[in-house]
Amino acid sequence: MNATKTAPCVALVAGLLSSCSSYKSLSAPPPMDAAGLVRDGKDGGTDTSSVADIPWRSYFADPKLRALLAEGLDSNSDLRTALVRIDQAEASLGAARAGQAPAVTAVAGANRTQTSAGNRGRDVLGYTTQGASLGFSATWEFDLWGRLSSASKAKYAALLGSREYANLVRTQVVANIASDYDKLLALDKEVEVTEETIALLAKSAQTMAALKQAGSQTEAAVEQTNATLYGTRLSLLSLEQQVRQEENAICALLGRKPGPIERSTLEEQAPPAGFTTGVPVAALSHRPDVRQAELGVEAAYATTDAARAALYPTLAITSGGASNTFVGFVGGFGNFFSLANLMASLTASFTQPVFDRGALKADVEIAEGARKESLLAFRQTVLAAGEEVSDILYGYGQSLRKDEFRQKQIGSLERAVHATDLLLTAGEVNYIEVLTAQQGLLAARLSQVDDRLERLTYVVDLYKALGGGVR
Repeated sequence: MNATKTAPCVALVAGLLSSCSSYKSLSAPPPMDAAGLVRDGKDGGTDTSSVADIPWRSYFADPKLRALLAEGLDSNSDLRTALVRIDQAEASLGAARAGQAPAVTAVAGANRTQTSAGNRGRDVLGYTTQGASLGFSATWEFDLWGRLSSASKAKYAALLGSREYANLVRTQVVANIASDYDKLLALDKEVEVTEETIALLAKSAQTMAALKQAGSQTEAAVEQTNATLYGTRLSLLSLEQQVRQEENAICALLGRKPGPIERSTLEEQAPPAGFTTGVPVAALSHRPDVRQAELGVEAAYATTDAARAALYPTLAITSGGASNTFVGFVGGFGNFFSLANLMASLTASFTQPVFDRGALKADVEIAEGARKESLLAFRQTVLAAGEEVSDILYGYGQSLRKDEFRQKQIGSLERAVHATDLLLTAGEVNYIEVLTAQQGLLAARLSQVDDRLERLTYVVDLYKALGGGVR
């Protein structure tokens, strides 16, 4: 084979391989010291399993809640918006990758020229020439320094980041629906407790009225008991209003019109099977916001590489000038498609920026600044993740410790209410002690509901904080 013919082919293949290099080999950010990131967490080791690995259909046992979660993930407007952003990022990546391939354009043209000649301007515009052209032109930049592939890497990282953003929205949708569902069940329980207290107060009011008729109590005792009863009924109205508002809030998360929510009871809720508070530090890497911040760093690295590559020479096959990169037919209209009119031309250019008023250097400095900023943002995101998980783990442990003392408190108050009722009938105590015991019992039972809600909230928050809900 002739050497003069093989050299352009070798250069062409080399340029093609350079332009089509993998855009998926991203540069990872510098490793971060994760020791002690989660307070009282498990450092070291290769175990990254956590509650986030449990699919949400298994994590939440309540079938009515699972139905709501499925509906929310299917119709939530925020999640749909996130999925549209993925489509946009895929299109942007496609455009960046297309920049590494030749740009081919169909070209068609026609011309007619009239000139003058002869002695003293005779035969003015008397000479005519005409012709036409039809073919293809191409432009192709060889990615010698990786500028185009680095730009593709940045777009690829942005695409992955948009997917992680969708995962982040998905975890938030799951957590928000589950949390609001638990709040609704807690409100139902508070309504139940308040109604039971109203029945107890109504009975006390009747007792007070009977004792007044017997001359054992005063009018003040009767009215004070009635006032307490009315106040409790007012609180019931407020609770019922909160129930309605919580139902509407869940409907908004589901993307449906306001209406009732089918639900179970607070007593039926419990931590999922396999739930554990032993969280390995490495499990934080499952969090979508941590992954998104990491991909932001990778995109910034690729953008910096592209900005630096722009400082170096560019080798391209281009159209333009007298000799366009062109393959086609050029000639007169007569017998236009004959082989005699077939034409092929090639123009290669090697361009080196010399003076651009510092624009390219400024682009590098801007990209470097964005890279440093992304590293700081990544570090802060990881620290915030560790703080959030640490707070949840300790809070859940404390909520478990409250249960024993709350049970004892309620037991003592129930006995106090029973004793004061008997003593009131016997005339051994006044109405104030009776009302105090009843109000104390109501407050304690409502606090117990809050304790249960707090535990359930920690269970949901830990699932969200570790990136659960994606599967």
